[in-house]
Amino acid sequence: MILPELRNQIVLVTGGANGIGAAIVRAFHAQGAQVHFCDTEQRAGQSLAKATGPNAHFAKVDLLSERQIMKWIGTIRRNGKPIHALINNAARDQRIELGKTSVKDWDQLHALNLRAYFLTCRETVTAMPPGSAIVNLASITFHQGTAPMSCYVATKGGILGFTRALAREVGPRRIRVNTLSPGWVMTERQLKQYVRPATKRLIRKSQCLPDLIQPEEIADVALFLTSNASRAITGQEILVDRGWYHS
Repeated sequence: MILPELRNQIVLVTGGANGIGAAIVRAFHAQGAQVHFCDTEQRAGQSLAKATGPNAHFAKVDLLSERQIMKWIGTIRRNGKPIHALINNAARDQRIELGKTSVKDWDQLHALNLRAYFLTCRETVTAMPPGSAIVNLASITFHQGTAPMSCYVATKGGILGFTRALAREVGPRRIRVNTLSPGWVMTERQLKQYVRPATKRLIRKSQCLPDLIQPEEIADVALFLTSNASRAITGQEILVDRGWYHS
């Protein structure tokens, strides 16, 4: 897939050092974009930037900090060039039972998984020209109501609402905003911590298409949602789950 409209465009990716985020960084870089990505994992981020090439720029940013978000995006904006795309990918998927969830747990997860999306959008949209796009990653767990992940699922529901309202707000400026909701993706972390042979059997049984989802497939949809091919799509949720929740 070659998308010439992405060449030399400035693209921001949060949580880009590993997993789905790293695949998104590599995908946009392969299209010739200037990719700016952030993460708290400095060693992994620097390694990815070095391995990817000179147009991949890493910054260590704690997305729990409004000041650090503003500084990161402000530095990118300083050259006066427009921002073509923002990919909000960073998140934690904590599994905590309701009775063991503290107020601190709840607030911190919402700060990373939802408030950070608001902050990056707020700091970015004024530098986005017509035809630019925001992609907010959520999860099919919103449709599953997965337990014990009520706090996490609540943040993903918030992302859907935020996307719908923001698409209406910035639509007159011809900026598109969509949600990309992955199914169970075989990232290194998921394979190490959660995916067992029984898990794979469950996934294959639940999906319409039995093949396990790879991070690069999520990145391909992010490319589509920021390309001219999706110029008539906004305010939508795109489920990339091989048909787990196709209804």
